[in-house]
Amino acid sequence: MKEVFFFKKKNIKIKDLFPHIKIKNNFNVASIKPLHKAKINDLSFFDSINYKENALKTKASACITNSNLEKYLPNSTEKIIVNHVLFDLAKSIKALYPSADIDHIDKSLKPISTKKFKDVVFGNNVLVGKNVEVGKNTQIGSNTIIEHDVKIGKNCVIGYGTILKNTILGDDVVIQDNCKIGQKGFGFIPIKSKNFKFPHIGRVIIKNKVEIASSCTIDRGSVDDTIIGKNTYLDNQVHIAHNVQIGEDCMIAGQVGFAGSSEIGNSVKIGGQAGISGHLKIGNNVKIGGGSGVVKDIEDNQIVMGYPAVPLKEFLKKK
Repeated sequence: MKEVFFFKKKNIKIKDLFPHIKIKNNFNVASIKPLHKAKINDLSFFDSINYKENALKTKASACITNSNLEKYLPNSTEKIIVNHVLFDLAKSIKALYPSADIDHIDKSLKPISTKKFKDVVFGNNVLVGKNVEVGKNTQIGSNTIIEHDVKIGKNCVIGYGTILKNTILGDDVVIQDNCKIGQKGFGFIPIKSKNFKFPHIGRVIIKNKVEIASSCTIDRGSVDDTIIGKNTYLDNQVHIAHNVQIGEDCMIAGQVGFAGSSEIGNSVKIGGQAGISGHLKIGNNVKIGGGSGVVKDIEDNQIVMGYPAVPLKEFLKKK
């Protein structure tokens, strides 16, 4: 499974990224990954105490952090102490993956070849990039674009006018018309007279038997991946931001919006036009009423409603 869809510069050493910081081990940077996925020769980042447990166990060779958090990192990890962790992270990603801050046109796109995809049904005007894989008995609707290295499983149905990039689909996935999946998320660092774009090098991973209705947008991860668990259903016009992870067997109604890096448990049901703020954890079997605004973590088996969302009994008392 392809880890990163973007061109990576070779032989970039950690001192190349941080020339003004004293570094003991000047290794070639293999990649940039979140704390829990980083391995030897990877660069990671640690900007919030919320990720303390991941920091304690990380295997990253170096980590961008600040003076308040460095004590939680292992001795084996080189501490890159900076004033603005996310800004230095963005600059490092840009240096290593120079094309990931803008979604450039895929020049490898070509009309489909029925010789290469013998067991796939295509509509008219479908464009496919290099190294695309499509499983047997999959159907792809007219005017759809599938960019380079995308992987689509067996028995999938992809609707008309859909765009897939930086994405891996499981088997039996249904994506209805006009969905946009795998594009860059909303991320930038405000600086004087200019916004520094935050490159997004993650992927979208959609597991088996997921159904995504019309006109949904699903952003790829920034450093981690955006993931939708198996047998989860999305209604029309749902927006999922970068790094969101949605569990299995979830039901999400129309126009729900997820801000970045929130984690949604299994068997969660969310009513239409609800909003989920970023970096939250929503437990298993949670029900969120339509139009609610979720701004805090929710434990398992809760029913919440309102803005800000509160337990249903508390919400009804206020009526």
